[in-house]
Amino acid sequence: MYLSVQLSYYPLSEDYKPRIKALIARLEKSGLEVHSNRMSTQIFGDFDKVMQVFADALRWSFETYGTAVFTANFIQGDRRPK
Repeated sequence: MYLSVQLSYYPLSEDYKPRIKALIARLEKSGLEVHSNRMSTQIFGDFDKVMQVFADALRWSFETYGTAVFTANFIQGDRRPK
């Protein structure tokens, strides 16, 4: 099953930009299709792979930087921009 995710990441720190950039870089290295803009990051791929990468990213963020807020919208199917 294909999954499309819209993810927003809010590190609870005044030094938030490097943390966001590091998370996006980590997502891009996963092999999934990743599109970022000023409001959110979209992730596209196989359901199991997306969920594993998402779980790993959350764990990494919390262990590396501490408290943060993640918001995500999960949509079944291919919602990649054309």
